[in-house]
Amino acid sequence: MSEPRQSVRANPFATVAREPGSPKPDPIIVADNVTRSFGGIRAVDVAHVEFQRGCITGLIGPNGAGKTTLFNLLTGFDRADSGTWTIDGSKISHMPAYKVARSGVVRTFQLTKALSKLTVLDNVRLGATGQTGERMAGALMPWTWRRQEADITERAHAMLTRFKLDDKANDFAGSLSGGQRKLLEMARALMVEPTVIMLDEPMAGVNPALTQSLLGHIKSLREEGMTVVFVEHDMDVIRDVSDWVVVMAQGSVIAEGPASELSSNSAVVDAYLGSHHDKPLEFDEHGNPVGETAEMVAEMESEIQDVLESGGDLSENPPATSDRDSEEPQ
Repeated sequence: MSEPRQSVRANPFATVAREPGSPKPDPIIVADNVTRSFGGIRAVDVAHVEFQRGCITGLIGPNGAGKTTLFNLLTGFDRADSGTWTIDGSKISHMPAYKVARSGVVRTFQLTKALSKLTVLDNVRLGATGQTGERMAGALMPWTWRRQEADITERAHAMLTRFKLDDKANDFAGSLSGGQRKLLEMARALMVEPTVIMLDEPMAGVNPALTQSLLGHIKSLREEGMTVVFVEHDMDVIRDVSDWVVVMAQGSVIAEGPASELSSNSAVVDAYLGSHHDKPLEFDEHGNPVGETAEMVAEMESEIQDVLESGGDLSENPPATSDRDSEEPQ
């Protein structure tokens, strides 16, 4: 596993522009013109994004922003309509998931993928790559893989101890709690010895007792020199562990920056709350809008009238003021 580059880790984002697609001093993943549509809906439309080596990047955005879809594309679990992306300059776009994993990029899922009828230990051992016994010819010659399997088993036990699952080693994975399954998936991913690990909502469904444990594990990955990219909705978690945050809305990257600066970013606030979140809603005693509320309603009605007069379809051309109500698959 590569060591952190200390000169960059000291303050890697000091000179990085706080704008979408900003170049990083030492990016490990670079993606360009990545798109994915479902029917007539553009779920992902990312012109350019870079993820800094050896840091934790949070990927946030409202529901339907395209975060999980972007994860699926970058890790080979879905096929992009267009675009290219690389790890350390080597192209991995449009590769199947197993080849992406072999290149050093692994991921976990919001809904865990534990093999419930295998033991916890076997789930972790499966994560190790290059196992001679997995091939038909090799399986018939156990003397060629016994030593390797012993080494893998030793590593798996060490990983279970690290994630405090060692007492569950011989239990079926299906018997674990939701939080324990998250830990199991992370342990299995690390058996690949990746350079980049992508975590899709690692805190979702985890009870508070395990949340701090998971946060500690995520931070430890950075200290070991790994690059972490994770989707998360809890802003307290984002502020706690993220070095940098990328914000998506309607499939595109709309903002980037440290978590501490995003609350004052108007594009981010609008994406979550709508562009009129700061305008008071005022009505008279008869329920008619007045003041700024009346102006907002008049603006929306004017836009609707313009669409209708031009022969347009409101379902295809919603007023700009109501864009925040549209949803796209995540």
